[in-house]
Amino acid sequence: MSKSILCAEHFHDDDAAFAFVEAHLWPHGPVCPHCQGAERIGKLAGKSTRPGLYKCYACRNPFTVRVGTIFEASHLELHLWLQAIHLLCASKKAISSHQLARVLGITVKSAWFLSHRIREAMRSGDLEPMGGAGVQVEVDETYIGLKEGRKKAKRGYGHKRPVLSLVERGGQVRSFHVESATVANIVPLVRDNIDRESLLLTDESRLYWGVGAEFYSHDAIEHGKDKYVRGDVHTNTVEGVFSVFKRGMLGIYQRCGEKHLHRYLAEFDFRYNNRVRFGIDDVTRAGRALKGTAGKRLTYRTTRGQQAASV
Repeated sequence: MSKSILCAEHFHDDDAAFAFVEAHLWPHGPVCPHCQGAERIGKLAGKSTRPGLYKCYACRNPFTVRVGTIFEASHLELHLWLQAIHLLCASKKAISSHQLARVLGITVKSAWFLSHRIREAMRSGDLEPMGGAGVQVEVDETYIGLKEGRKKAKRGYGHKRPVLSLVERGGQVRSFHVESATVANIVPLVRDNIDRESLLLTDESRLYWGVGAEFYSHDAIEHGKDKYVRGDVHTNTVEGVFSVFKRGMLGIYQRCGEKHLHRYLAEFDFRYNNRVRFGIDDVTRAGRALKGTAGKRLTYRTTRGQQAASV
């Protein structure tokens, strides 16, 4: 029987954890986060109780690989951070803050904040348009809401939060939380994120009637008439994305503050975009998330104050 990846040394020893993170974030050697210098740097081994401490002799500032990342100013041991990143990356439908707290032996409050920092690292910030000549891109919107909200609302979607997803068939997904599912909110996202030479596929919603004419082709499937596939025309790919997202949000997280919904979308998008179909296993996926930790600070003050936060 093969050993679990969680038996690796960097998941249990902080010195090994620092070496592991440094190898991912500094592949060519340490870089000073203060002056960006990479030459006059020395490791303060044996001169400090702080693991992984370096000093830049150009700007005279000490630093570790934590500085300028989601790990900065955290009192949690780095090896526990690595465990959390791996667990979030390896769980298809996510892992709750309560379960993460039990696994790591920390408070739920710490696990909740730690999870949000990791989701921030998962945000890609892609700017290049999706699709291209002959590439099919499915577009659809869905709604996510609280269980108690459903009980209060007799009809309609006023209590739910709209989510727009764009999925390149056989490729990646980009999801956005929009204030409301209107032409004014939806169309700019479609225009900015999809190449005009793409083959656009949607349902019969009027949201896409106008913008569809701007692409090489636009085909719609009529869900209202119980039609879901017409040859190559369907939105089953994006519906599959929504299925995993909703199972995770309703079954694992259960409650989500609207303020944080964009980070949860980034988490599910990240796992989909780094899936096994692309030859990316749990270890590689966690490594990619680790590389995304650089330059992404998130303070507790930024995230607190949302009483309906996910746990």
